[in-house]
Amino acid sequence: MYKFLISGGGTGGHIFPAVSIADELKKRFPDCKILFVGAEDRMEMQRVPQAGYEIVGLPIKGFDRSNLLRNIPILFDLIKSLVKASKIVKDFRPDVGIGVGGYASGAAMKVAAWQGVPILLQEQNGFAGVTNKLLRNNASKICVAYEGMEKFFPADKIILTGNPVRSTLSGADKNEALEHFGFSADKPVLLVIGGSLGARTINNAIGSHLKELLENGIQVLWQTGKGYIDNAKKTAAPYLCNSLIVTDFVSRMDLAYAMADLVVSRAGASSISELCLLGKPSILVPSPNVAEDHQTHNAMALVNKDAAIMIKDSEATEKVANEVIKLINNTERLMQLSANAIKLAQRDSAARIADEVVKLIKK
Repeated sequence: MYKFLISGGGTGGHIFPAVSIADELKKRFPDCKILFVGAEDRMEMQRVPQAGYEIVGLPIKGFDRSNLLRNIPILFDLIKSLVKASKIVKDFRPDVGIGVGGYASGAAMKVAAWQGVPILLQEQNGFAGVTNKLLRNNASKICVAYEGMEKFFPADKIILTGNPVRSTLSGADKNEALEHFGFSADKPVLLVIGGSLGARTINNAIGSHLKELLENGIQVLWQTGKGYIDNAKKTAAPYLCNSLIVTDFVSRMDLAYAMADLVVSRAGASSISELCLLGKPSILVPSPNVAEDHQTHNAMALVNKDAAIMIKDSEATEKVANEVIKLINNTERLMQLSANAIKLAQRDSAARIADEVVKLIKK
């Protein structure tokens, strides 16, 4: 019976690929054991059990790059996390360790490598994350989503696989989706998503122009993220109608994508991969609050192939709504963006990553 240790998290961009890889391994080896290691108090501690997997949390936190003094207590948390991770690895004895980025992955995979466990890393972004760069010498294989990653990782370790996406997203019916959300088939649908944690700028851009969007006959499904729902509901209160849904989380993203004519989104790696796989025209607003501005790198990979529109975060409040109104009824342009996005899709990514994991199992 094989055992796989999967670590990473912090945002949905790390969690969803990790769960997709776990699902693929479980499909191949139904009796295998899979243990996740995450960071305490982060999203993975809820989302991973919801997906049916066991997870153990480490007391690890990210370093504050702007104030070094604040990192003193974080160093103690790191030491505690390494000790706890060492016990987890020793007790679980995995055949392969799989790191998907995020602070917990750094501690868990480093300790696993020290104990002789073969390591596979999965890098979702076009600009490699700090954790994966620190682990590159410990890894046997590094699965990436973009070309040109040799500037971050040893070329002989890189496998271009794309990012795994949630298997539940594809195949949904548009009419079923419209019925589920109570929207009309006669008006275009805008889907607004700010990533798993929400996005202040995107929420401001939609909230401040909600009246114009609705007056232009656009139906809006607006996912705000947990921290922004109260303000968004206050903003939306004067405009509540059958053409508007405001929610902190959409559980049926398959249906949301299926009915969307246009998507406004951050440019996280998982979101980008989903948009390409489903061929959804999009307006991307990269978050400026991410390491090495990696979301801009992700977005530009689509923009350079005419597969998406990009608006800077600093210009979003002013420009997003106007771009939506201009684009959403331009069927020819939407079809062009859709066709180009589909060309960039990397299919069967989870299966290709699982292939590499299997190769690392010591016979």
